[in-house]
Amino acid sequence: MDKYTAFQSHAAPLAVENVDTDQIIPARFLKVTDKVGIGNHLFQDWRYNDDGSPKAEFILNQTPANTAQILVAGNNFGCGSSREHAPWALRGFGFRAVISSSFADIFQNNSLKNGLLPIVVGDADLKRIFAIIADNPNAQFSVDLAAQTLTLPDGTALTFPIAAFSKHCLLNGVDELGYILQQESAIREYETAA
Repeated sequence: MDKYTAFQSHAAPLAVENVDTDQIIPARFLKVTDKVGIGNHLFQDWRYNDDGSPKAEFILNQTPANTAQILVAGNNFGCGSSREHAPWALRGFGFRAVISSSFADIFQNNSLKNGLLPIVVGDADLKRIFAIIADNPNAQFSVDLAAQTLTLPDGTALTFPIAAFSKHCLLNGVDELGYILQQESAIREYETAA
């Protein structure tokens, strides 16, 4: 996993509540054990017609949303079953962060373990963000994990919560096993002293 660095991007609006993981990545794509190419199936049934052609009306098939690194979603994003493939598909599409007023716990944890930052904002701030994008689809948002801030185009900085351990892992580009391996010398020292 790469180290999570601050970035700036326009955002793709998906003003739908209770988006479950089967909508994010349908069950028929869960057989894969490799992340390569899974982003092509993100929101498969919403993005594509039965013949595989893109649905022009779906936001991720439109410019500039199709190149955004930030997805702005409705309340309770990632509900449903516990699919690690959901954050894989979002990352594979190019998203580095998802903004919502709430996330399903398992989806949030899976995201943090796979380099996707779930940013929780209040309901009023979420409505404000959707309004900003509606007014200017190219509006730029800044994400700074180290400072735990989402900066809006007008310079307003919103702070967001994140567990200290998850923040450490993302900033250092390590998963849970990588974190333990970073402690190898301290573990060896403890075992030698015991």
